[in-house]
Amino acid sequence: MGLARDRSPDPGRVRGAVRPPLSPRPPLCSPARSEPRVSSGSLGDPPGSRDAIPASTPPSTASPPSGRQPKLLDRLREALRSRHYSPRTEHTYCHWVKRFIFFHNVRHPAEMGEPEVNAFLTFLAMKGKVSASTQNQALSALLFLYRYVLDRLLGQLGEVVRARNPHRLPVVLTRQEVRAVLSRLEGDKWLMASLMYGAGLRLAECLRLRVQDVDLEANQILVRDGKGFRDRLTMLPEAVKGPLADHLENVKRIHTRDVADGYGRVALPDALARKYPKAAWEWRWQHVFPQEHRWVNARAGEQGRYHMDESLIQRAVKVAVHSAGIAKHATCHTLRHSGVYPALVRGDAPHLPRGGIRYPDHTGVARS
Repeated sequence: MGLARDRSPDPGRVRGAVRPPLSPRPPLCSPARSEPRVSSGSLGDPPGSRDAIPASTPPSTASPPSGRQPKLLDRLREALRSRHYSPRTEHTYCHWVKRFIFFHNVRHPAEMGEPEVNAFLTFLAMKGKVSASTQNQALSALLFLYRYVLDRLLGQLGEVVRARNPHRLPVVLTRQEVRAVLSRLEGDKWLMASLMYGAGLRLAECLRLRVQDVDLEANQILVRDGKGFRDRLTMLPEAVKGPLADHLENVKRIHTRDVADGYGRVALPDALARKYPKAAWEWRWQHVFPQEHRWVNARAGEQGRYHMDESLIQRAVKVAVHSAGIAKHATCHTLRHSGVYPALVRGDAPHLPRGGIRYPDHTGVARS
């Protein structure tokens, strides 16, 4: 015979009963954590304000009270997106704002000012041992928060202990080292590394290339929305022109098969999908280096191909550098530093022929 269940009523469930007060919750995390998780109920609202930091967990389905203002990080994201900041900048600024809040024991930024900002920056330089660029990044995030979200300009920050900004030289590979690295890469990995080296492309610029940005006849590549949202023209190395044409033919066959199967859609920048509803299926908008498997839009049920993940080429270059026995800290960005194109921009290319170089037609000097 089973034990009898206690059927006494729960005091918390009796109508009209009052639950006993809960003990105060411990802090969510210490200020030393690099990625604090901020709860919507952990940050008290300042006097006269209803702002709060959103929780890291999905919000409840209950609708917020009418007239309630958006939460602090939601307002920060909205301000960043309305000014067309990149998603990485949005993620970084939110990270620094959360670290600033937790450093001051989960106080609302509206209750703090110059002394608290100065103390946080001093802590990063003295205790955190961060670089000058990292400290300036944190300062930029806080200045943006106070100026565009809280409508407040910070005055003089006083004597902020900053890390000195060193003048460092980039890691550069010799031509023999670049040849050894490229010889250990195959397929689209070799092609991407060759473009970063010969055309001076950044990794993100190489990944975001679309078919219409590559002009094989004019031997040039159009980089759209580069660093600082600037477009530029760069040369297409003669050594990769043939392999790139063959690669595009293979990508076109894959795209044609996807379209025949009812897919073949690609994500378009900004609002071009609304302006040109059928452009997402056009060949000229497809990525030069698509991913192997189609992505699925869970909301719309559509499938398409995004560009290759950056970790794949980063891992391949790292393995190639290690296999070549190169002791330098060489990455994908090192290939950009090692090419002739950056030297052309600086005006100090070491292997230019007499009389200079014709841009962008004559590109054989890059592999002389």
